[in-house]
Parts: sequence; structure tokens; C-alpha cells
Amino acid sequence: MKLEVCRIDRSLPLPRYETAGSVAFDLLARTDTTVAPGAVGRVPANLIVRVPAGHALILASRSSTPAKKGLSVPHGIGVIDCDYCGPEDELLVQVFNFTAAPVTVARGERVAQALIVPTAHCELVEMEKPADRSRGGFGSTG
Repeated sequence: MKLEVCRIDRSLPLPRYETAGSVAFDLLARTDTTVAPGAVGRVPANLIVRVPAGHALILASRSSTPAKKGLSVPHGIGVIDCDYCGPEDELLVQVFNFTAAPVTVARGERVAQALIVPTAHCELVEMEKPADRSRGGFGSTG
């Protein structure tokens, strides 16, 4: 599968899979971005993507970012739809600074990872009533 991308700043390299077994490629920060303590910031990722129909691009934290930078993706993941690919639709990585000091993501630094996943639309059908037995919510299996 090919993923069409447009770099905003062509002096930065194309993202790449770091190893043969990597399922996601790393996104690079286009600009230096400083996030205040306890704040959410948006780091421009230098790409506009044309996600193939029937797929989504998932943005996620790199596993080392919380420990090394004190930043996390505040909503867990970002979902990029296949129709988000216009001239102003640069990928932005939302990050939450959970430290007590400002954190700077430097231009060219790997800020997040992205992976392509297949998707399916389904028909939502309302049921008359839920199942007779509840599981109990969070932690209900032990």
C-alpha cells in the first residue's frame, strides 16, 4: 500500500519506519514548540496525508515520550479520516505537558507515531433492550 504525503517543509526528511518490524512511522516536529506546564499544545507534524479509502491514520505517543519529555497525548490517540487532506490539513499532534516546567519539542524531533489501520462502516441498529446480565464495568473480569 502507498500513502500519499505532502511535506510542508521539504528540508525535513520524510517519516520512516525505524525498523523492519515497526508497525508505525515516526512523525517529526516542523517547528520548535513549547508547551506550558499543565497545558495542551499542538505540534505541527509537517505532513498532509491522503489516507486511502477504507482506512484511518492513527496518531499515538511514542512510548518514550512521557518518560523523556513529560508529554502525553491527552486523548490517547488521534484519528485522521480519509477526507482530511486539504491544503490546510497539516497533521497536528496534541500533547499534554504533565510536568511543572515548560517543555520544548525541537524542530525535527520525533514527536509521535502514526499507523494505518483498516476501518469499516456499520449500520447502527437500535435494540429493544440490553442483555439480561451486566458485566459490572471497569475491572469486572478480575
